[in-house]
Amino acid sequence: MKLHGHAAIVTGGGSGLGAATARALAKAGAKVAVFDVNKDAAETLAKEIGGMAQICDVADAASTEAAVAAAAKAHGPARVAVACAGIAPAARIVGREGPLALADFRRVIEVNLIGTFNIMRLVAAGAAQLPTLEDGERGVVVTTASVAAYEGQIGQAAYAASKGGVAALTLPAAREFARSGIRVCTVAPGLFGTPLLLNMPQAVQDSLAAGVPFPTRFGHPEEYARLVLAIIDNPMLNGETIRLDGALRMQPK
Repeated sequence: MKLHGHAAIVTGGGSGLGAATARALAKAGAKVAVFDVNKDAAETLAKEIGGMAQICDVADAASTEAAVAAAAKAHGPARVAVACAGIAPAARIVGREGPLALADFRRVIEVNLIGTFNIMRLVAAGAAQLPTLEDGERGVVVTTASVAAYEGQIGQAAYAASKGGVAALTLPAAREFARSGIRVCTVAPGLFGTPLLLNMPQAVQDSLAAGVPFPTRFGHPEEYARLVLAIIDNPMLNGETIRLDGALRMQPK
């Protein structure tokens, strides 16, 4: 799909992978709606790229429905959605204080997995009503998993479960949406230079980066965005989860 003039939504677009993706989509000519729970971050990024900002809690149906409707009113129904919103609290299933609070596990699933499904269902419903483009295409949904979906570390049970769910959602969604001309792919990043990692002590950052075979560093958010654009551009990429990790395989801890 050629992006120029088409509407796109990026969840978690106020920072990290989402912000880099929103910038790349806008540079390619898309009309970008930046969704984020952080009002200031969303508005700052939207102003920078000439897009629009929407405050959105992807885990909440009403919040996301309202944001998608507002974006459609401003830009038209989105043909592209990139789901980057997510949280990654670290906690053992059974720690020193006892078993992990069920509400803590549930919140991670709600944001990372249910939030991804939430934006997917709404954008796909709108895109399915749009005229077809080349190859009968109507839209593309790109979701974000993690290498933790495959090699979740100790303390990542909730995060790994949520991202494993995102990866598992990819193929059945792509198969269902095929008749509507909507593709679905997922990116599973490794260690990327997002605020989550860059706020760690430098010694910890250096130790983590040393575990990446090549290139031996954190990924740049712009490299994630480049893959998103490649997925959107290539009509044969569908139903696949693509690792973006420098050949990293996470150790147990």
